Amino acid sequence: METLLFEQKGHVAKVTLHRPEAMNAFNYDMLSELGQVIESIRINPDIRVVVFTGSGDRAFSVGADLKERRTLTDSQVKRNIYKIGEVFTMVENLPQPTIAVLNGYAFGGGMELALACDFRFAADSVLMGLTETGLAIIPGAGGTQRLPRLIGEAKAMELILTARRLKAEDALLYGMLTGVAPVNFLQETVDRFIEQLLTTGPIALQQAKFAIKHGMNADLQTGLAIERKAYEITIPTEDRLEALAAFAEKRKPEFKGK
Repeated sequence: METLLFEQKGHVAKVTLHRPEAMNAFNYDMLSELGQVIESIRINPDIRVVVFTGSGDRAFSVGADLKERRTLTDSQVKRNIYKIGEVFTMVENLPQPTIAVLNGYAFGGGMELALACDFRFAADSVLMGLTETGLAIIPGAGGTQRLPRLIGEAKAMELILTARRLKAEDALLYGMLTGVAPVNFLQETVDRFIEQLLTTGPIALQQAKFAIKHGMNADLQTGLAIERKAYEITIPTEDRLEALAAFAEKRKPEFKGK
């Protein structure tokens, strides 16, 4: 791949947007490659947590590649918008928990990728925002839908309509981030969080995510039914029996995702 870096260490997959010369802006090639990587992660049972970050120390991603956009026809722009929305929905629908690590600027589509993830951590020096209206367009990769669901309609309306750029600490107060740390301690902070995720049962982790994601888009009774069905999937697993045995034997369980 030319625009992405991928590595897997143990049960953690790391996807790095790799166009540092363009501040990791999304061109069509990057979106296509990202879609391929996401599909491979989805079907890999050994991957339990997925991390997204950007190459270099300047940007997570500044969004769409505006230099490329100037060369595109209207139909090609529509193609790109459809593609970025499709790929970010694939990220959102991954069964594994996903974490965006914002090591630099996160504007436009970069912020929308972060919003498609389950958790977001940022260096305290980072600026971020959905800045599209300042370019006479609107967020087109889920920003107008995911941000209000995350922080509420009024706050999202304020940020999107003003194209406001937020400091990390302000974004944390708005409820957009899971955590903020000095840049030198950002990875350590994320690693501690990942360790917490990896102590849980892998099947239970995915089923809990499924129940939350799908239940939030349903009425309460439907959500409760979704929860029960998700719970039932964990009952016949070896991991559930291992947890009971470990409790009785006063030791840490060794989960295998089975």
